[in-house]
Amino acid sequence: QVQLVESGGGLVQSGGSLRLSCAASKSIFSINIMGWYRHAPGKQRELVAVIRSVGSKNYADSVKGRFTISRDNAKNTIYLQMNSLKPEGTTVYYCNAAVVAGAPLKEYDCWGQGTQVTVSA
Repeated sequence: QVQLVESGGGLVQSGGSLRLSCAASKSIFSINIMGWYRHAPGKQRELVAVIRSVGSKNYADSVKGRFTISRDNAKNTIYLQMNSLKPEGTTVYYCNAAVVAGAPLKEYDCWGQGTQVTVSA
């Protein structure tokens, strides 16, 4: 079973930066799309950023200009560089990927375990 392993969360002051990483833990054939979501208590899960296999990207309006998503296809890893962080960005961030793996090949919707990001005022 493919697993996504996240790292890079933590505590940072308002205006600071963090870099999240998400790596697929098992040999896979390909990844079609990868992205980051966040889910704050009492709120709906929010798409933060996605990046497709062809390299196109989309961002939530609330993070445009501050966050940058990138991917290393050789390492099956994506990154989320978060700059100018705000206290309202405090929540758990989840990695998601549409992964093609197995024999026969099949696409799986995979989620990471989540990484906490806390931004102090």
